[in-house]
Amino acid sequence: MKIGLIDVDRKDYPNLPLMKLSAWHKAKGDSVEWYCAFDERYDIVYMSKVFSFTPDYLDVINADKVIKGGSGYAIKLIDGKEHYNKECDINLSDEIEHIYPDYSIYPKYTKDTAYGFLTRGCPRGCSFCHVASKEGRRSYKVADLSEFWRGQKNIVLCDPNILACRECEDLLQQLIDSKAAIDFNQGLDARLLTEDKCKMLANVKIKEIHFAWDRYDEREKVLRGLELFAKYSNKPHAHNAIVYTLVNYDTTLEQDLERIYTLRDLGYWAYVMIYDKAHCKQTYRDMARWCNNRVIFAKCKDFKQYKSY
Repeated sequence: MKIGLIDVDRKDYPNLPLMKLSAWHKAKGDSVEWYCAFDERYDIVYMSKVFSFTPDYLDVINADKVIKGGSGYAIKLIDGKEHYNKECDINLSDEIEHIYPDYSIYPKYTKDTAYGFLTRGCPRGCSFCHVASKEGRRSYKVADLSEFWRGQKNIVLCDPNILACRECEDLLQQLIDSKAAIDFNQGLDARLLTEDKCKMLANVKIKEIHFAWDRYDEREKVLRGLELFAKYSNKPHAHNAIVYTLVNYDTTLEQDLERIYTLRDLGYWAYVMIYDKAHCKQTYRDMARWCNNRVIFAKCKDFKQYKSY
């Protein structure tokens, strides 16, 4: 069969389901390529998108069958909040889900880099996040590292809440043993940090680590975890730890700035994440521009001073 792929997001980031579909079809002897509207007819075209705000691919597709999948098709923005519709999502079969990805279709972004999930799900059930609705309100192991890693120097993990998984320490040990540079691309749950987990994280070769402080009212738990991580980190944590900071959801501007200044005082870099960015006030865009640029943030310590320029 002739298979076409469409990465609807077209972001500078590889689409994992498309890499797995490509590997599965190639293993069956099928021809796989990026969809081209000027080519002859395709047997199947797969369309995948992660982000709900990405416009859909609207051109006519010359194929016998078109299959759309991904969170981007299942999440809808209603009254300013994201809602996940499971019926609009398509899950890969177990055979495809656990196949080694075809990294060759993204040569620019997968050069000596592996991507994947060791765990799925999250026990938190935050109203601004669809993970619990999509994957379940618990964190559970779905793979060993060897499923998507074969000696690459870099590993990007997409797990929503690996620290909540019962097998967390076993998985962290796999990362330590890999000796690869690890990028946790989601915000680790600082509220779940313990001395044992911090000691293990200190032995992971961390390329970049991200934590999250989403809810202002969980200040005490978040800061306790971050202080514990700083205690056991074997590197200056100010240079390798980012804290995703959710704004424009259920906090005031004063509470947002308090979190940013508090994190800075602890030696962390707050990275502003704007909820419903398309409809937010300009103030939040200004805050993100000020805080998320390390050069600007280092030179201008106060947001009011930045706004006065």
